Amino acid sequence: MSDHPKSLLAHLRGKAYHAYFLLTRPMTLGVRALVLDARDRVFLVRHTYVPGWHLPGGGVEHGETAMEALRKELREEGNIALTGAPRLLGLYHATQWTRRDHVALYLVRDFAQTGPRAPDREIAESGFFARDALPDGVAKATLRRLAELDGEPVSETW
Repeated sequence: MSDHPKSLLAHLRGKAYHAYFLLTRPMTLGVRALVLDARDRVFLVRHTYVPGWHLPGGGVEHGETAMEALRKELREEGNIALTGAPRLLGLYHATQWTRRDHVALYLVRDFAQTGPRAPDREIAESGFFARDALPDGVAKATLRRLAELDGEPVSETW
């Protein structure tokens, strides 16, 4: 974690979000999307409440399917609408916050972006990046997912 005060605040805000989810959803399911455009660039987001660049995604709410959550999160975090069926790449046990989280990862190649995503209270920055020119601070889990896409062994954990 950086010495920067914003990083500490972001970290504490992230802990508070996860504490809330732990109380309201004893076992959580999340979705993430590995969105690749026609030039094989990957879409990443930088949240205001956790450090680093991540694949877009979020939690699956009660009564919501994983696909509904995926569509919602892509729309909210990237102004991205699916135009074809994404492919489920894997289901991961995410242990960085609790031992109760699981993440379904989808590969998205068929989509339309209605426009750039403007920063707000949740998303500080977002964009498409060449896979050989990623921004500084890409989350380790995101780097692992990209390596798996390139043929590295698939992990069971996020």
